[in-house]
Amino acid sequence: MGRTIITTADVRAAGRGGQLSFPDNAIVTAAAAELAADHGVALLRGNGTTGASAPAASGQLADQVRAIVTALLAGQGGAPPGRRGVKAVAQRDVTLEKFGYPGPPPGMDVRTADVVTGADGAPMAAGYMTLTAGSFPWTLNYDEVQIVLEGELHIGTPDGVRVGRPGDVLYVPKGSTITFSTPTWAKFVYVTYPADWESQ
Repeated sequence: MGRTIITTADVRAAGRGGQLSFPDNAIVTAAAAELAADHGVALLRGNGTTGASAPAASGQLADQVRAIVTALLAGQGGAPPGRRGVKAVAQRDVTLEKFGYPGPPPGMDVRTADVVTGADGAPMAAGYMTLTAGSFPWTLNYDEVQIVLEGELHIGTPDGVRVGRPGDVLYVPKGSTITFSTPTWAKFVYVTYPADWESQ
């Protein structure tokens, strides 16, 4: 007798949030395992344990499905590992905190808020930064793009000052020693690569 093959049709028949039981030696197709994760379907082997017995080539996917199903059953939700959902951040909902690194002189108010990080499964990070009048030095051990939202952002380099105004994009390559400054006020979005730049 051949082995049972669990397909996307079997997962759909179980219904969203349902359960699908199958023999220990069953083969779960990669598409079925992915659909089960997306629909919150618990895949139960013959012995009643959660998880899929996938073909050898999909062994890693089976481990991912087990983790996802366990999280779903625990009410944690989340996108399957390796599959990133879209994250939307409303600027109005972001609270900027005092800049947590040395550099800005007394009287210069610098604030930041990370809104996309490695915790989101992203290879890059992003956030908001504001500066009041003043200047401070910074050396980047990562690549960074800045998109100016308000005011005037000045990036001092050995080759001169680059000025960004609302709508402008600035790129600072890894290894650059610069100064962040503004004559009055600046607010911008920063995008850094890699996301875990502090560990570089």
